[in-house]
Amino acid sequence: MSIRIKELITKAAFIIYIAAVAWCCFGRPEQLPEMDKFIFGIPTDKIAHFLMFLPFPILAFMAFDRFTRTPLQTIAFVLASFVVGLILAGATEYLQSLTDYRSGDLLDLAADALGLFTGSCITTLIDIRKQKKNV
Repeated sequence: MSIRIKELITKAAFIIYIAAVAWCCFGRPEQLPEMDKFIFGIPTDKIAHFLMFLPFPILAFMAFDRFTRTPLQTIAFVLASFVVGLILAGATEYLQSLTDYRSGDLLDLAADALGLFTGSCITTLIDIRKQKKNV
């Protein structure tokens, strides 16, 4: 597969992911699948928020990975994508609080941030390991 096609596919996947997150965050509750209230004692909406934001840094990195050739560049890029993800998560919670069918929740934002952090750590570890193999 050519590099250009790979870039188009990863960027398209990132855009589709963002659209799916928007649908999950702003769709009316009756449009969303029914979930149990708790899984292993953890509220399922918090697990959903964690899982919803976990792929953000991974997909952002896949869409723009050509910019990281050193561990420092990887850390800078992942940190930037983490911050952008936090801004997106905060904006969704704020905008949800403005609707009459959703509510903003700081614990949802915390779950989003934990998902972003976990995805960022995974991305950093994988890319730095890849760089060391290519030396």
